[in-house]
Amino acid sequence: MYFISWNVNGLRACMQKGFPEAFERLNADFFCLQETKLQPGQLELELPGYTQFWCSAEKKGYSGTAIFAKKPPLSVTYGVGTEALDTEGRMITLEYEDFYLVTCYTPNAQEGLKRIDHRLSWDKAFRERLCALSARKPVIACGDLNVAHQEIDLKNPGPNRGNAGFSDQERESFTRLLESGFTDTFRHLHPDLTGVYSWWSYRFNARKNNAGWRIDYFLVSDSLRDRVKSAEIHTDIFGSDHCPVALELDWEV
Repeated sequence: MYFISWNVNGLRACMQKGFPEAFERLNADFFCLQETKLQPGQLELELPGYTQFWCSAEKKGYSGTAIFAKKPPLSVTYGVGTEALDTEGRMITLEYEDFYLVTCYTPNAQEGLKRIDHRLSWDKAFRERLCALSARKPVIACGDLNVAHQEIDLKNPGPNRGNAGFSDQERESFTRLLESGFTDTFRHLHPDLTGVYSWWSYRFNARKNNAGWRIDYFLVSDSLRDRVKSAEIHTDIFGSDHCPVALELDWEV
């Protein structure tokens, strides 16, 4: 099974910057998007062979997630399950006979960590939700989780210490998630690989200089760790300030 996750930073804009070509090239069994910035009816996407699932924010032009799946699920759930956190279209869960697939767009703590309390509330609800799912069957979770976990996961850790996405609180929260029974698939296969990122600021020629952050992930329940065949980051694909990340499992279901 082959999975793709991509924060497209506005799907309508990304459509004009190579999304259709990238979608066809990657040919994933499951294609997960974050930051679609779409309301229902704003974009008619023709994807033969895929079933489409969309979760939109109440606020127009903001947040939003989607999953395009070759195999129809048994059920679909939108949101993390907490009313106060589920107005921004940040999570979709597809249930299959042998696993759950989750895509997530984690809230940004914002400059000065002014939204850190909301962010940590989300992290807690997300962790509890994944643990509850994983108690039933294995989980494959992906998305822009808005945190660089370790210093190896961003180009300039020193100056960014304490900033949104690299604060002690967010990094510790991500550690708790992994310790709850989940594997960071990219770091599992590439424990010491440096200089590979999934997001670059639009400022300061960051992408040209590869001054990036790895904040887009595929996590799997630890029970699936040995089935991880590849976990890659497609840094050669443009169209957003993020690039697609990929997971291949040695598993046919």
